[in-house]
Amino acid sequence: MKTSTVILGDRAAIRPHGDIDHDELPSLRAASDTLPGDVLFLTWDFEDVPFLGVAGLHLLSEQRVIAGHQGRTLTVRGLRTQHRRLISVAAEIYPAMGWDALLAC
Repeated sequence: MKTSTVILGDRAAIRPHGDIDHDELPSLRAASDTLPGDVLFLTWDFEDVPFLGVAGLHLLSEQRVIAGHQGRTLTVRGLRTQHRRLISVAAEIYPAMGWDALLAC
């Protein structure tokens, strides 16, 4: 999967281009794993993601945990209607996971 990464000081944005499914997870994780340690604010931009599957939820869950361990603030932007619907369903089924916070971004 093609991704664009922009780093400006202590801020970074990762923008995947294409559908997010299980096969795309390794390259998306690699995009995050290669960020410099001084990045304090990470934004995942899904504007160019037509379809977000359950693998996308796994990615976001992992990224939230990693961000917490690294002292980063994680935000998500560019959510489409389908993305919001999926995250809303996840929030209903797993309220303790805090999915609602992503919808507020």
